Amino acid sequence: MAFSLHEKNDTIVALATPQGVGAIGVIRLSGIDAIRICNKIFKGKDLEKQESHTIHFGTIRDGEKVIDEVLVSLFIAPKSFTKENAVEISTHGSSYIVNQVIKLLIRQGARPAKPGEFTQRAFLNGQFDLAQAEAVADLIHADSEASHQAALSQMRGGFSGEIQKLRNELIHFASMIELELDFTEEDVEFASRDDLKVLVEKLLRVIEQLIGSFDLGNVIKNGVPTVIAGKPNAGKSTLLNALLNEEKAIVSDIAGTTRDFIEDEINIGGVIFRFIDTAGLRETTDTIEAIGVSRTQEKMKTASLILYLFDLGDTDMVEISRDINKLENLGVPFLKVANKIDKADLEFVGELKSKHPDTIFISAGNKENLDDLKSRILELVNLDKFKTGNTIVTNIRHYDSLVKTRESLLDVLGGIDQEITNDFLAMDIRRSLHYLGEITGEITTDDLLANIFSKFCIGK
Repeated sequence: MAFSLHEKNDTIVALATPQGVGAIGVIRLSGIDAIRICNKIFKGKDLEKQESHTIHFGTIRDGEKVIDEVLVSLFIAPKSFTKENAVEISTHGSSYIVNQVIKLLIRQGARPAKPGEFTQRAFLNGQFDLAQAEAVADLIHADSEASHQAALSQMRGGFSGEIQKLRNELIHFASMIELELDFTEEDVEFASRDDLKVLVEKLLRVIEQLIGSFDLGNVIKNGVPTVIAGKPNAGKSTLLNALLNEEKAIVSDIAGTTRDFIEDEINIGGVIFRFIDTAGLRETTDTIEAIGVSRTQEKMKTASLILYLFDLGDTDMVEISRDINKLENLGVPFLKVANKIDKADLEFVGELKSKHPDTIFISAGNKENLDDLKSRILELVNLDKFKTGNTIVTNIRHYDSLVKTRESLLDVLGGIDQEITNDFLAMDIRRSLHYLGEITGEITTDDLLANIFSKFCIGK
């Protein structure tokens, strides 16, 4: 979705509130003629003579026909979200009214906005950088406290500031090396190779931390895939229902009732967990159930967390130890959850506590000790980095650019050690700067912008 220069100078219009009937509908205009176009259909004060950040009551009219009574908010450039003249018209929420007003504005010279075009204009006009613009979309779609905080921090420039600082330090050395190229015959050194090596090593440490934070950032943004695994009839579906507080999964005494996945999201401590109730882990001759068991094993390999659930009245110590050994070999973090504590043999519970003291004892059916389970689940996610304000990477595009930056900086280090010529060293440094610039938007292409902003909703 590339925009021509002509399109960038257009005045655009779109509904900013959700489609459908509501109490109010907010229609946005942005562009050099936004106030003039709105003034043509507004009956009240002369909007072109009013100050920025003022609100005016009046009517929207098609000729002499009154369409609605409205409030019009004015934002005069550059004091607006897009840094252009902007107007927000608050109408009653009738779909008919909203459509009539938008049609009138189009007839007066506005055109319908494309997805994300308001935010794209804000970026192109220097309101914020590309990483901050992407955070606007993340903020809109944030469905938990953690994802909201991550998006808000990025939108306020936390991540961008970190990247810009790295880039500025590297630009200084790049310019010195470029200067040396102009004085090749004089054999002058403006940039100490030792100092450059120290800088690159420092940059690599920071970039490694940012790259390493992506696993946590991805969890914060998209939720933690959590598999509930165990034998048939261990109470997996009952546990899922208890955590959800609804009858999502079929509960039955018949082993093997769950033959595929049942998924739902649960907010625990401000983090979204995508719980997956799976088919039971056991040997079976039932073809359909066997497929479910096979899929369960695949799902466990890709999970971020596994709840190993077992029935205290139907599992012996040998079986528990064997299953735990398999899970440890899988390499995925897991919790040992002993179910049906209300029906358990006390001697067996004591033995289990002695051999596996980190076991969590619950009764899914009676919803007993579920808060303890939730607390332990949160501990495994480890949000300490996030809560202490460290920069967290949540965007796959940023992660990819950081990985490429790391590769380029490693080439710079290799070049210093091999004493390569300045022109090749400068090339590797410029490549590093290019990838860092892609994150914040110093380096962009129309295709890149089109891909990013086309994912935004219309009106944002």
